[in-house]
Amino acid sequence: MGLPVLILGESGSGKTYSIKNFAPDKVGVFEVEKGFLPFRKKFNVAKNATYSMLSKVFSDPKLKAYIIDDSQYLLVNEIFDRAKDTGYQKFTDIALHFRNLIHFVNTSMPDDCIVYFLHHSEIDGNTGRTKAKTVGKMLDNQLTVEGCFSIVLLAAVEGTEHYFITQSDGFTTAKSPEGLFDNTKIPNDLKAVDTAIREYYGMTDKESEDKGNESI
Repeated sequence: MGLPVLILGESGSGKTYSIKNFAPDKVGVFEVEKGFLPFRKKFNVAKNATYSMLSKVFSDPKLKAYIIDDSQYLLVNEIFDRAKDTGYQKFTDIALHFRNLIHFVNTSMPDDCIVYFLHHSEIDGNTGRTKAKTVGKMLDNQLTVEGCFSIVLLAAVEGTEHYFITQSDGFTTAKSPEGLFDNTKIPNDLKAVDTAIREYYGMTDKESEDKGNESI
């Protein structure tokens, strides 16, 4: 089974910038809404990503790492596309489609495949906690998005410093396995995170890394 990893953060917190240190031929980037990356380094980017596009690639992955940038727009775009639909069914469908994508990564992708969901955060009006941004109540009340992930990092910024938070302080949903990271605050470098995860779970395959990989 593959490993989905959730990267939360407000717009401008450095989620997309954190992918910069990946080798372009080692990662596939899906842009759901944006068209350009916040740096000049060229990556293999699939624009206007949809569930059908993701499903096709993830059913026969050629790479070991994939990034879904602004994954919350999979939810937002569907709710706008179905704005004229009446009744609660559309919210059930929207929640189900997103849940099924995460579930597919968890259950059907190769063991050494990691999919990073770069996702906007929001503050829960009831608890004051920073959590994954959703639409409707079903994902929050019945599913809890973060519960589908073993690793949830929160992108944060103080002045000019961008970093990831690896554990909750009671006011976020950040979490990571014991011993995966040395600190609760680590550099905003998703490639370093990827390396740490692969070493922790024994996913490192030197031969396959040396060979290089195909495009999306």
